[in-house]
Amino acid sequence: AFLLSPCCPSCCQASLVTPSQLKAMLSNRSVQLFDVRNPDEYQDGHIPQAINLPLNIVEESLKLPPESFKQKFEVKAPGKDDDNIVFNCRTGVRSGEALGIARQMGFHRARHLKGGYVAWVEQEGN
Repeated sequence: AFLLSPCCPSCCQASLVTPSQLKAMLSNRSVQLFDVRNPDEYQDGHIPQAINLPLNIVEESLKLPPESFKQKFEVKAPGKDDDNIVFNCRTGVRSGEALGIARQMGFHRARHLKGGYVAWVEQEGN
C-alpha cells in the first residue's frame, strides 16, 4: 500500500483519504464531507453525514458567501484553511475533478475519498 509520509499540506499533495481514515473522521465528527454525485445517485445511498454538492455546482457553491452556503446546504461553509474538507463520488473520478476546482479556488488542504462510494461500501459496508 502507498503510505503518505507526514509533511506540511502545502508542500505535500496528500490529497487522498482512505475509507478507514474517513470512518475515523466521521466518528469524531471532524469532517466536512461533500458528495459530488447527482442527487439521484446520492438518494440511492450515501456515506453518513455527507452533504450532496453535485459537481456541476461545486464552483458556484464554494463562491457563495458563508451565510448563503449555510442556508442552501444547512451546514457551515468550508473555509480555505480547513484541513477536513473531503469530496467523494462513486469511484473517485468526479471527486478528483471537484478537488481540482476547490484547490484552484484556494482550498489547498481539501482532499478526496480514495475509490469513492464503491470502496466505502466494500470496506465499511454502508
